[in-house]
Amino acid sequence: MPSPSIPEFLARLIERARDADGQPPFSDGALVELRTGAKSLLELEHAAAVYSSTEAEFVVDPARRGAGIGTRLLDQLLERCEPSVKIWAHGDHPAARALAASHHLVAMRELHQLRMPVPFRPEVASDFDRFRPGVDEESWVALNAKAFAFHPEQGSVTVADLAELEAEPWFEADDFIVSRDGEGLAGYCWLKIEDGIGEFYVVGVDPDRQGEGLGRRLMAAGFARLADRGIRTAALYVESDNEPAIALYRSLGFTAHSVDIQYARA
Repeated sequence: MPSPSIPEFLARLIERARDADGQPPFSDGALVELRTGAKSLLELEHAAAVYSSTEAEFVVDPARRGAGIGTRLLDQLLERCEPSVKIWAHGDHPAARALAASHHLVAMRELHQLRMPVPFRPEVASDFDRFRPGVDEESWVALNAKAFAFHPEQGSVTVADLAELEAEPWFEADDFIVSRDGEGLAGYCWLKIEDGIGEFYVVGVDPDRQGEGLGRRLMAAGFARLADRGIRTAALYVESDNEPAIALYRSLGFTAHSVDIQYARA
């Protein structure tokens, strides 16, 4: 369920779109930035957008699609945003492709969602710990920024952003597995369990620890946690050009499920 702190109109719209499309119309990051004021809400009758000057996501009520509302909303976004604005379409729907083409927008990034059945509980190392709310935030943000220095969204998560995510109904500290290294963190496997799906929300390892198998061991711990909670389907998101990560996930048994496309002017 969406956070109760977002407008009721938007929460209802998100739920209707999720039911119709099988996935949420906005990323968690966009909704966090809406709540912190980093992004704004543009409402149109039967539609809404969450946007900044450089990035946007929007949705049209499933019952009102095909009536030109998406075109009107996209026109307004392009007027408000910078010429270089990037716009996400969650799910590679034919209507989204047609709308993008009508405005001379081309695909710039692809984010793939992969899924697989949760395997029987594997052997898991006992040296992992759980995230400690109120204690580990700064250490995690520092490690996350280091591990995802190449990633425009994940690498920029702040302590304030993390606090918003900790307030989400789905957050459980026991689903946030960490590897400690001295006084700090060496890696983590953060799970998001919602609607019966166990998402590997984000898995990160200190670049200085790459090649030690820590990422694979953290994934195994994540699968074990999902099995303990009775979750049968695992999911994760990965950039289409992140070949090492895709190779790892496919070796574990993940297969393609859906695609998110980021559009921009050519």
